[in-house]
Amino acid sequence: MNVTKERELHRAYRRCKRMQLRHDPTFFWATSRLPRDVRPAVHALYGYVRGADELVDGAGPGVSADARRRALDGWERALIDGRRAGRSDHPVIAALVDAARRHDLPLDELGVYMDSMRVDCGRVRIASRDELDRYMNGSAAAVGRLMAPLLGCDEPEEVAQLGVAFQLTNFIRDVREDYALDRVYLPGLPEDELARGEAGAAVRERVAAEVGRARELFARTADVPDRCERAVAPGMRLARSVYARVLDRVEVLGFDVVRRSADLPPWDMARAAVGGLRAA
Repeated sequence: MNVTKERELHRAYRRCKRMQLRHDPTFFWATSRLPRDVRPAVHALYGYVRGADELVDGAGPGVSADARRRALDGWERALIDGRRAGRSDHPVIAALVDAARRHDLPLDELGVYMDSMRVDCGRVRIASRDELDRYMNGSAAAVGRLMAPLLGCDEPEEVAQLGVAFQLTNFIRDVREDYALDRVYLPGLPEDELARGEAGAAVRERVAAEVGRARELFARTADVPDRCERAVAPGMRLARSVYARVLDRVEVLGFDVVRRSADLPPWDMARAAVGGLRAA
């Protein structure tokens, strides 16, 4: 690689790094715990995923679902073209193509990721658990499989399932906020109660079932941090502890995530963090 191209690539990685620091400082901190040679690849992957997210949620209320999907199509084509050419004029694509070459990343996973992003372009109503599983396989699980080689884990499916546990917990916690965005991810939630801001027996029963499922996923992936790079294991355990505390809070609320917030208060967050670090 000549000096000019090397400088351009360095600038591309730095742009992705700045994006991650600006939009997700917590993930940026976790990335800083990885070995130095893989951090740029994580920045690049984040840059691409963030780019897709901006096309869906950052486009503004006046942009139609079809227009958002066309924008995602263009973003996906840019990556396909970049992979074919081995380069790209777009800095995020250029960085990701280079990262994939260096670390043998399974970039085909981004195809199913983009399929899930297309779901979010319009009104979302997940009708069944199978449909929810397909969505999470394309979002959290796909990113987990991409991250596995960068985390030093040779069991990508286990990392994928841990990602699903995190995402399912987010869906449980954010029922009220997602409904305000015209999105219902948990199947079987009675929309009339959501519209009235109520949590009757049906809402609580469905939320309780998904809490149980999330706990099962966390139990099955308990040893994933031990299979990853030693430097990132404490951060992964901390995240697991925080998410488990979110599930605890949902139970304390009687599974009412419609009228009451399941966000952790600062003292509870601190307690969860201390517990996660002790487990390390």
